[in-house]
Amino acid sequence: MSVREDALYILGSGTPTPAKTRFGTAYVLKTGDDYLLIDCGPAATYKMVKCDLWPTQIDALFLTHHHFDHNADLPCFLLCRWDQSTGDENTLQVFGPPPTERMIEKLIGEEGAYCDDWKARVGAPVSQSVHKNRGGSLPRPVPNLDVRDIDEGTVAENRHWKVTAASMHHVEPWLKSLAYRIDTPKGSIVFTGDTGPCKQLPGFALDTDVLVVNCWNHQHIMDNDGEAPGQTGTLDAARFAAESKASTLILTHTGPDLCVPGSSEKAIADISGVYSGKIIFGTEETRLDLW
Repeated sequence: MSVREDALYILGSGTPTPAKTRFGTAYVLKTGDDYLLIDCGPAATYKMVKCDLWPTQIDALFLTHHHFDHNADLPCFLLCRWDQSTGDENTLQVFGPPPTERMIEKLIGEEGAYCDDWKARVGAPVSQSVHKNRGGSLPRPVPNLDVRDIDEGTVAENRHWKVTAASMHHVEPWLKSLAYRIDTPKGSIVFTGDTGPCKQLPGFALDTDVLVVNCWNHQHIMDNDGEAPGQTGTLDAARFAAESKASTLILTHTGPDLCVPGSSEKAIADISGVYSGKIIFGTEETRLDLW
């Protein structure tokens, strides 16, 4: 199969509930020569490598919010990317709602939870030899990141892509949740993060080529068991896609009940009654060509 220039890698398509086939949320968007990681849920680094990607390829990380199923692999990814670096890579940029800056400082800062790890790798002769044998030079640099707490608006851009953020409705005021829209010369993709019905999403995602939506369960079940507020069910996802006029809807962050045989087919059938575009039921460790 030929490799197109832009692709979406679904690393994690699950929820906080661990399952054999999915757990947590994480994606990599390849656009041109750049690799953008969106969320960093459980085992994201391992799943990345299983998809034939390498941590040092990641140029920027965008966190939607700070539930553990979206950020639990942060220490692993940050340390692994730094450890494997030779100095030729771009400085990793990290963006997310507060407390992104404070969290990363407490993980790998000068006095962070993992500072003894990286200080040993900087100072120990054997670790210095491993670093040199990878192509690095001494003295070995300490971890260096560009980390920013962000809010709504344009987050980052270059001549190949622009990332815009918008606030979503999830579990405020305890956590702030953001959606990201990434526009490229070839197309656009929106990652809703975790959200429930909110008036700002259809306009934010208007005319996007790909809409990646959290979809926990069948709508009637969520409406009856009290789990609908702040989350998206099948029909909410369908309405989001229809109102935004998205060309393709990708369902992720899917719960265990939605993923059993027969249940996912029913979900797609119900969504098709509201939304006429292409529907993809997200599967972990898969690559989707875009545009």
